[in-house]
Amino acid sequence: MAIKTIPRTRRIGEQLRRELAELIRDELGDPRLALVSMTSIEVSRDLAYARIYVTLLGDPRERTERVAELNRAAPLLRRELGRRLHLRTIPKLEFRYDEVVEHGAHLSALIDAAIAADASRHPDDSRDDNLPVAPPSNPESRM
Repeated sequence: MAIKTIPRTRRIGEQLRRELAELIRDELGDPRLALVSMTSIEVSRDLAYARIYVTLLGDPRERTERVAELNRAAPLLRRELGRRLHLRTIPKLEFRYDEVVEHGAHLSALIDAAIAADASRHPDDSRDDNLPVAPPSNPESRM
């Protein structure tokens, strides 16, 4: 079942994204977290929870450690968000690694490999696809 997006929760999610980007950069002061990119934020309807999807550079073990660091810093970030935002409820923050980008790159690599394998099987099909192909001549159409 798809999550219904409500304009208010979408606006709050975007506001959370902007503020969290500043807080992570300025307040945490961890240079390893400087390259954190937030891909999306899901905010619950009652604003009690916010799930923040992030991407990071590095090997999987390092990524897991960085996401754990962000989750350990979540109460501090939530407190600072409470000072900056004028909301009755500040959502509880949960950071997760977003595997969509990595999965998309993997699928792209698989497609490229399949195209290369197909091209190696059919070397005689080396015509230029950008040139127009003339329709076959039909002797009956000339009459």
